[in-house]
Amino acid sequence: SLLVYKHGSDVVYLLLYVDDIILTASSTRLLDRIITTLQHEFSMKDLGELHYFLGMQVQHRGDGLFLSQQQYKVDILDRAHMANCKPCSTPVDMNPKVSAADGAPVANVSEVRSLADALQYLTFTRPDIAYAVQQVCLHMHDPREPHLQALKRILRYVKGTLHLGVMLRPSSSTDLAVYTDVNGAGCPN
Repeated sequence: SLLVYKHGSDVVYLLLYVDDIILTASSTRLLDRIITTLQHEFSMKDLGELHYFLGMQVQHRGDGLFLSQQQYKVDILDRAHMANCKPCSTPVDMNPKVSAADGAPVANVSEVRSLADALQYLTFTRPDIAYAVQQVCLHMHDPREPHLQALKRILRYVKGTLHLGVMLRPSSSTDLAVYTDVNGAGCPN
């Protein structure tokens, strides 16, 4: 849950997941006051500056925050038995899309679905794989071997791009800017 408090120029953001909280405010004085108030109501421990939250590493860099799920990526690759796979330079094959009925059904449906779910969570810090993951997830009701191969292709791409994440910088603009680099170079299936 994301709770937002606004009063005049004061703004507080509280992000809550079960018993983990991220809290920030428009001023240090206001932040300290909110923390003190919460500590009077709840048993809380202030862990200081944000470094890790729900599998995401947070690094303070210059004028922003770099969000990464590097350990999460390594864990997914281990789970898929692909820790030593050959990296791939693109998350999707350049060939036409695979249809829902192509190929034999996969042997372990729950494992494929679990990996697809893990990749969906990874898109929070890796929007570059969002389209490829979405295309694989379209077939999770009846995953087939070509869908598993597409999922493995995404994992191979992740293997080669473990260092990537999302950089967040403060801005007064509400415009969303998106950049992409499509070089057409892929890797063999």
